[in-house]
Amino acid sequence: MPTIKFYVREGLLPAGELTSPNQASYAETHVQRLRLIRALLDVGGLSVADIREVIAAIDDSGRTVHQVLGDATERMVPRYDREPSAGLEEARERVAELIAARGWQTYSGGRTTEVLVAALAALYEVGHGSFDQVLDVYADAAERVAQADLEYVARYVAREELVERVAVGTVLGDVIFSALRRLAQVDASERVFGESI
Repeated sequence: MPTIKFYVREGLLPAGELTSPNQASYAETHVQRLRLIRALLDVGGLSVADIREVIAAIDDSGRTVHQVLGDATERMVPRYDREPSAGLEEARERVAELIAARGWQTYSGGRTTEVLVAALAALYEVGHGSFDQVLDVYADAAERVAQADLEYVARYVAREELVERVAVGTVLGDVIFSALRRLAQVDASERVFGESI
């Protein structure tokens, strides 16, 4: 199958056991890895290069689970490069205050922090700086969701399985959470503004 050969060539999937010069046999671990790749690619929208980095983090046995989880999830966050602006520095300060006030242990200057900074700066630039007043409500919800995520993942003891579930859960969980948020917004809109759908 050309897709499998491509994934092997790209370093996403280990080679199968050769059964003849141009055929290979694949184990259940290959099937599981293929499912992971397809989920990250099709639903998560990750690039092949990003998937390669996530898989490298999953396969790195020399690091603690916490380090690997951090690396894997950090690689799944998109990059947003922005020109320096007053709004960007103000947003960076606001994010630093939020993190400090909550006592969050985060990766300093990591992609996730920078995505939040870029989003807040964009809000400031379009005249919606007051939106950051709801950051604590969002942070409360994020803490609850993160706790639920890790409680789900902690049910699995095998290291690779645990890290893989965090990777999949992060990418697909973001999609699920975003869809749930939009469904809740429609419901809230109906309750607040009272026009039937």
